[in-house]
Amino acid sequence: MPNWDAVKRHESETLLELFDKDKNRVNALTFNAAGLRIDMSKTHLADETLDAFQSIALEMDLLGKREALLSGAIINPTEGRSALHIAERGIGADQAVTEAKLLQGRMKALIEAIDAGAMGEIKHILHVGIGGSALGPKLLMDALGREESRYDVAIVSNVDGAAMAEAVKNFDPQKTLLAVASKTFTTTETLMNAQSAMEWMQEGGVADTLGRVIALTANPEKALEFGVDESRILPFNENVGGRYSLWCSIGFPAAIGLGWEVYSEILEGAAAMDAHFANSDISENAPVLAAFADLYYTQVKGVQTRAVFAYDERLCLLPDYLQQLEMESNGKSVTSEGVPIDYASAPITWGGVGTDAQHAVFQLLHQGTHLIPVEFIASKTPGHDFDPAHHETLLTNCFAQGAALMAGRSNDDKARSYEGNRPSTTILIDDVTPAALGALIAYYEHRTFVNAVMLGINPFDQFGVELGKEIAKQISQDGPSGFDPSTSALMKAAFE
Repeated sequence: MPNWDAVKRHESETLLELFDKDKNRVNALTFNAAGLRIDMSKTHLADETLDAFQSIALEMDLLGKREALLSGAIINPTEGRSALHIAERGIGADQAVTEAKLLQGRMKALIEAIDAGAMGEIKHILHVGIGGSALGPKLLMDALGREESRYDVAIVSNVDGAAMAEAVKNFDPQKTLLAVASKTFTTTETLMNAQSAMEWMQEGGVADTLGRVIALTANPEKALEFGVDESRILPFNENVGGRYSLWCSIGFPAAIGLGWEVYSEILEGAAAMDAHFANSDISENAPVLAAFADLYYTQVKGVQTRAVFAYDERLCLLPDYLQQLEMESNGKSVTSEGVPIDYASAPITWGGVGTDAQHAVFQLLHQGTHLIPVEFIASKTPGHDFDPAHHETLLTNCFAQGAALMAGRSNDDKARSYEGNRPSTTILIDDVTPAALGALIAYYEHRTFVNAVMLGINPFDQFGVELGKEIAKQISQDGPSGFDPSTSALMKAAFE
């Protein structure tokens, strides 16, 4: 397992001391990758810690595992699978890339048929899914579809019927297409929402509701059993994980809502980040060095959370997306070989939108007792046509927060004193374009993968989400008997 002692031996200087010591620090720790400017200079990464991390990376065979990921080799040992989301972007084994292109072509052809009126007059797309089958498409549509969307797109994940009611309240059922997204096509919440959506369509005068259903799944046989015609099933490879699936047919609502050209640009942006990750030396590899910073804080400083703040309303759903990507991937307690680990795994990912968050949680970031690394994400170009002062104020606040966290300010009145020396990273993009968003998401994917390799864990399984589902089914079947007294009492209070 990793020799963390080699990292812990190097007690870092303060951030201000690191800047004083190295006048070239900004240039040395700022990376331009696939259109993203990633400034890590306000982290505690120093030459000694970087050298130690590179030694651990070699010890953990990061280069070999990177090659295995990119080539489509087995990289998910607990399930004996490869991880083929990168093949959707054109990198990997020839067969996997060819299959991905063929299935994307199938999706494009279906979208063109819908555009041409093959399924009647369609104005609304209702997409039901959960987890990765909803978070990715929702992020893409919210970030890129606010001003221009070819169809009204609503994405429902919550099994709470109130979510469905809100989604369809302004939809005409006779002009609505239902996309059902489920990797296995057995997900209870998704199928329940699908049935309710079909009932709503039927009540609205749609005679053949199944004729308005498109299935997005890695299990086309189950979609056929459900009643979806084969011509409206958009399959994807089962080795594309749910939280990595917006690149395949799960991205259908974005592909139809934004248009195929825009969707292709998202894939191209991700592919550009793939190329950076694949070809850059460790010392200049942005996802790798970002993972080194993550590991420094979790393994050396004992931090338990990591905060992400998007200083752009178009990226307000990014923290939600990253929560699943990072915590479902790396929230593990055993190694890839099943050996319990005795060190921290993934920190808790949380965040929000600036400047709202400044008036809610930044008090704790500046003066609380917790050390919390912060990530700021901002765009040089605004997403609106209002007075440019809006965007100037937004960016000024973003940069000021990073500077204040690092520098702090002393005061004889301890209530007004700021300790400083609190780390942050800033990612600056030219604009929230399809390519930039694709690159940004791929950056976080690769960073998550590097963290996993360095920790010796498998980021591509998620058995931790299964137990609650199993017990929920047991409750549905058996009622309150056979559970602990608290759970039984709650069920009696709610259902009887």
